Amino acid sequence: MTSPQLAQDLLDFIDASPSPWHAAATMEQRLLSHGFQKLEESAVWPLSLGGRYYVIRDASSIVAFIVGAAAPAEAGFKILGAHTDSPGLRVKPRPVVDSDRFVRIAVEVYGGPILATFADRDLSLAGRIAYRDGDGSVATTLVRFAEPLLRLPNLAIHMNRAVNEDGLKLNKQTELPLLLANLPGDSPANDVFYGLLESASGLTADQILSWELNVHDSQKGAFWGADRQFIADSQLDNLASCHAGLTALLNCREQIVAATRVCAFFDHEEVGSESNKGAAGSFLADVLSRIAGACGDRSDNYPRALAQSFLVSADMAHAYQPNFPAAYEPGHKILVNHGPVIKINVNHRYASECVSEAIFAQFCQQAGVPFQKYAHRGDLPCGSTIGPITSAKLGIRSVDVGSPMWAMHSARESAGVADHAYMVGALEVFFSNP
Repeated sequence: MTSPQLAQDLLDFIDASPSPWHAAATMEQRLLSHGFQKLEESAVWPLSLGGRYYVIRDASSIVAFIVGAAAPAEAGFKILGAHTDSPGLRVKPRPVVDSDRFVRIAVEVYGGPILATFADRDLSLAGRIAYRDGDGSVATTLVRFAEPLLRLPNLAIHMNRAVNEDGLKLNKQTELPLLLANLPGDSPANDVFYGLLESASGLTADQILSWELNVHDSQKGAFWGADRQFIADSQLDNLASCHAGLTALLNCREQIVAATRVCAFFDHEEVGSESNKGAAGSFLADVLSRIAGACGDRSDNYPRALAQSFLVSADMAHAYQPNFPAAYEPGHKILVNHGPVIKINVNHRYASECVSEAIFAQFCQQAGVPFQKYAHRGDLPCGSTIGPITSAKLGIRSVDVGSPMWAMHSARESAGVADHAYMVGALEVFFSNP
């Protein structure tokens, strides 16, 4: 694909994935179309050399892998890690706020979004519903409202005269409920919400037991700028990294290499990764140990495999915004459309160290793409990634990288067209090297 074609494929991928559960489903569709076989954690795994497999935990974390030509104990794992979740708003368990002849939906803040960016946008809902199946068991189904459904109207400047000087500040409890409808005549307000769930899922209200619903921007991704050099969409952090890693793996799937190649995409990164399917959980370790065990019968196969492995933790990077020069470390101004970013922090908020930096720099050089190095401004706290968590848990040498982007954690983020192709190219070299 050309850079614009690859960027359009990314936008299509994001637009099909308005929640972590949809993101995993979108990736599953792509894996199946490329000959990957689904595994169940509760079943025996009859793996074969060169085999292509994937496993999903709780519908929103997914690990895909291609078994190498050599056993993992002899050649290790090449792992790309990213996350499927994005910061935003989630619907509360008892969501309907019935007041002043309006129906509003109560939401809770998930992670660290820029709340002001959700105002005056065409918002909608996506996620999953748990329901009582015909045999009495609990099942789940994905739901999505593609059309604008909700809105958070700004207060007019006539009532908030200092908004341009002080910024828009929203109380997380009282000022975030989203407008859904006028209060219907004599019908209970709950009927409006449950009616929407029924129409989207094909279930009855009596069947619905619970839900996890994500507020998403219904506007599709777009190219912008002179010569269409940039893209804008929701969830670039971090679905752009998921797309880059998966695309690189699928592009290299026919190549035979000794190492077992792995893509691990985790939910819950934005809230600390401490869950059964987060990077701090057992999911990746469980999968890797089972692969090592299936490819040999020695008790030390798994630690031997880890000792020869390498992890690329891919999460988006802070691009320099020239309107705010004071926010950046002067010697580390990362530029959009200038290549992948190696992220470095001496307090190990990123997993990179000098050897892993050098290894990834070589991937970029072999791919013929430029690369950049980023350090956060010293008087501002630094974010983190799954890199340090996974590296510490598994003992694997790791590097933290990402594509440059603007407005991270906004409802509408921006990045460069060329950068996405650069990242895919670097990751293809990573997966293709012997």
